[in-house]
Amino acid sequence: MEGPALNAGRRTTLAALAFTFIAGALPARAGDPAATYFPPAGEWAHKSPAELGMDTAKLAEAIAFAQAHETTRARDFSDQQQTFGQPLGSLPTRRAATNGIVIYKGHVVAEFGDTHFVDPTYSVAKSMLATVTGVALRDGRIAGLDEPVGKTVRDGGYASAQNAPITWKQHLHQESEWEGSLWGKNADFVGRDAFGAGERKPRALGAPGSHFEYNDTRINRLALSLLRVFGKPVPEVFQQEVMDPIGASGTWKWLPYHNSYVEVNGKPMPSVSGGTRWGGGMWIDSWDMARFGYLWLRGGNWAGRQIVPRDYVKAALVPSEHGPDYGYLFWLNTKGKNLPGLPPTAYAALGAGSNDIVVSPEHDLVVVWRWHAGNTAEFTKRVIAAIQAK
Repeated sequence: MEGPALNAGRRTTLAALAFTFIAGALPARAGDPAATYFPPAGEWAHKSPAELGMDTAKLAEAIAFAQAHETTRARDFSDQQQTFGQPLGSLPTRRAATNGIVIYKGHVVAEFGDTHFVDPTYSVAKSMLATVTGVALRDGRIAGLDEPVGKTVRDGGYASAQNAPITWKQHLHQESEWEGSLWGKNADFVGRDAFGAGERKPRALGAPGSHFEYNDTRINRLALSLLRVFGKPVPEVFQQEVMDPIGASGTWKWLPYHNSYVEVNGKPMPSVSGGTRWGGGMWIDSWDMARFGYLWLRGGNWAGRQIVPRDYVKAALVPSEHGPDYGYLFWLNTKGKNLPGLPPTAYAALGAGSNDIVVSPEHDLVVVWRWHAGNTAEFTKRVIAAIQAK
């Protein structure tokens, strides 16, 4: 499946490995080494590792490691129901093999595998919902993250005593303790038919903000609430306010479940999910994932346009009180446990499969690695070793 055309320049092929280092393309402003490069739509400038001071051999070793560690997830998604429970939306008939992209100092220094294949990216969509929430805050559609959602969203989802106090921040931290069912899935995650291997034992709910639980039903409630405050589908907002400004391709799609439609101003609108646990979700190629990661690396700014408020980006990367080093729907590394071997400033958007985006501001680095086995940090720390070798 084709995506953006690449400004390839001179290609140097390493015969021992099925990947490419590419040289060429000038920085954003020729002669100004301090200029920050932002890739235009349809292309991304490439440089060889040596041009940017990386150790070519060590980077080759890192890519070889990534290629040798593909996920055991079924290529035809036949394990989906057993893993996650009864689907509610569409699934592809096949996925790509492991693939990835390394962006260093704004330039592509390596790519491998079929990086143009449009695949579900699972819970990376949660980090994209966090980005849409930042846009809502920017535009004044949300007065503040500590405000109860029910103050703005009056569709009955926050009418109960349990749900009324829930804030936007608690949704973003996955500490909302929202109670109820949405699109046929209860927030309690009880029952193997509905939740597959992810089913949980019943437990008493705490007060909103008192307990972390990774919970797609509650995140889907956040997505529906965002639809309500914008008055239009979240994918439209994401395209107009995020993906178009950063030059993403037109190949990605954010699919709803078959039953996740609501009426807004007399018109049926799809409400999307924060993952592909039950089908649907964000289907996207690795290049668009890299652009999304690069937006966050640049503090929510793209070529001078502040797409996500800088203060929001900063707050999103502060761990919540009860979570496992978790920010606003991003996995953090302040304790060095989620991304072992990476700096405490590194963070990631992680999706099942695994489909991951790792950002290391300390190294001016974005790494996309899809359909792999093991912790995504194992690849990234090998890339960092190539940076530090010279």
